[in-house]
Amino acid sequence: MAQREIVRFGDETLRKKCSEVTKFDETLWSLLDDMYDTMMENNGVGLAAPQVGELLRVVVIDVDDDNGRIELINPVITMMRGKQTDSEGCLSHPGKYGYVKRPAKVRVKALNRYGKPVEYTGTGLLARAFCHEIDHLNGILFADKVIEWIEEEN
Repeated sequence: MAQREIVRFGDETLRKKCSEVTKFDETLWSLLDDMYDTMMENNGVGLAAPQVGELLRVVVIDVDDDNGRIELINPVITMMRGKQTDSEGCLSHPGKYGYVKRPAKVRVKALNRYGKPVEYTGTGLLARAFCHEIDHLNGILFADKVIEWIEEEN
């Protein structure tokens, strides 16, 4: 396992749609492990493959709850309910934070690292993380959805 370089805001890679994963092998497992290490080393709660330069529909999330490490391959949001507005940041846009409106509850279907179906339901921060990271897979950045930027303190 290793850290990977995070692609920064302004890089066109972040604006591209990602391809579905069709091979569930050591290459994918290595990517997942590297993404998790990179996310944790940078104090993140989620990381999408395009953020490490891989245009694949792969996400890792860990919001420090009972779910622990979540790996989503080819994720699809199947349900969104309610509304929440809270601050968000992004490892690809360090030091920038803004308020973003998201669903309060989200259900996601995906595949795990072995190609087996998984399903998660999240509220609060987990729902926010699902939406934020799946947006990355479609070339959408949190900055596109900010309704108010949070001023940095000196």
